Formats: sequence, structure tokens, C-alpha cells
Amino acid sequence: MPQTRSAARPEVREDGKQRIAKLLARAGIASRREVERMIAEGRVALEGKALETPATLLDDLKGVTVDGKPVNPPAAARLYRFYKPAGVLTAANDPKGRPTIYDRLPPGLPRLMPVGRLDFNTEGLLLMTNDGGLKRQLELPSSGIRRIYRARAFGDVTQDQLEQLAEGVTIEGVRYGSIDANLERRTGRNCWIELTLTEGKNREVRRVLEYLGMQVSRLIRTAYGPFSVEDLAPGRIAEVGREDLFRFRQTLK
Repeated sequence: MPQTRSAARPEVREDGKQRIAKLLARAGIASRREVERMIAEGRVALEGKALETPATLLDDLKGVTVDGKPVNPPAAARLYRFYKPAGVLTAANDPKGRPTIYDRLPPGLPRLMPVGRLDFNTEGLLLMTNDGGLKRQLELPSSGIRRIYRARAFGDVTQDQLEQLAEGVTIEGVRYGSIDANLERRTGRNCWIELTLTEGKNREVRRVLEYLGMQVSRLIRTAYGPFSVEDLAPGRIAEVGREDLFRFRQTLK
């Protein structure tokens, strides 16, 4: 039987050394995948020499620079709730010049990374953190964290059809897991539907509702785990209390 990813590449070796991509992600520089790209571009150096591989093992970040600047030791993990407006990209920058979440964040925040993504036209709760390890933990499907969405859609659908989504559905070869969907209210052929899921595949809610013949005109993520967007206005951000964050991390798988 082939080794699993975690067995083949342990997070921490017996000698305590860790891969530089993990260390830099933990320090809030970027996600592991982005760090690997930065290393390939020659932007990460150790004692002045550009690193050639993300498999480099280190005890800590002493002597490491990114774009010529020393990397500070990892700070305590922090988590923020951000109401992402519609028409904003979940990315650091966009070659097409579209606005990004970083254009909407206020000054004075630590360097933050989004937990997962929301589509350009999707609004609502986007968690953000300074800790790459926490980001990855919150994104893993195995963590089983529920995401709640409210969708305004046009078309005809019944509660019975929505309840069938609890069994999962395959659309164009892609398998979507169980979704708890409820018809909240209807005005003519427009309706609001609440959907709770744990996978969060790319454009999952839109694709599933389109599969049922619905046209989504507005999509809002209202909750991610125990964290809600209800008291935030679009474009506003608020930090999760450290005690609340600690208790939440204790519940993660």
C-alpha cells in the first residue's frame, strides 16, 4: 500500500526540523503553495543564498529572508471575521486590475491570509488569519467545519428536491457531498434558500442550485464553523477573541 502524504512527509521530524514552506506559512508570509512558488522565483534566501527547494529543513527562521527582508518569528495565531463584499477578488492582486480583499481591509492589521475563498460575486464571511498552520487546518475537508450560505435564486424548486441533496450529488463528474438545504421563503419565482455544507468545493453552491434549474442572483456566506457574519457590514472586519479561538481549536479534528 502506498504511503499517505502525511506518512511520507511528516510535519515535524524526530530531530525537530521542519520544511521551510511550513515555517514561513506559520510565520504568516504566505500559504505553503505560495511559499513554494516564491522559492522557485528565487525570492527566499538563507544567509544570503537563494534557496532552491521547498524541501529545505530548518530548526527556525534565523537567517531567512524574503525579498531581502528578514522574517520575524511567528506571532501568536490570530483569527478575524471579514465581510467580503461582492465584486471583490479573494487574492493578493489581480492581473486584470479588479479590486481584491486587500483593497478593502483597513490599515494597521497584521499580515493576513484568507481561509479558503469566496467567488468574485459571492459575499459574506471570510475568515482571515496570520497563521499558515491554522489556515490549512481550517481549510482541510477532514476538519468537517460547516459552512452556511443563503442564496437568492430564480426558478422552481421544492423542499423535497432540496432534501435530496442530503444524499450528495454528482455533477459533470464532480461529486458533491451531503448538503442540508432548506427553502426559507418564496416571492413569485424568486426564493431564498439556506444551505449548510462541509466540503466547500469551488462554486459548489452555485453549481448545485444550477443543477436543480435555479439561477442564483445573490449568494452570501453567513457562517463558518461557530463564527457568523451577522453583526458585520460589508467591508468590515473584527478579530475573534483569543479565548473563543482557543476553544474552537480544541474542537477541531
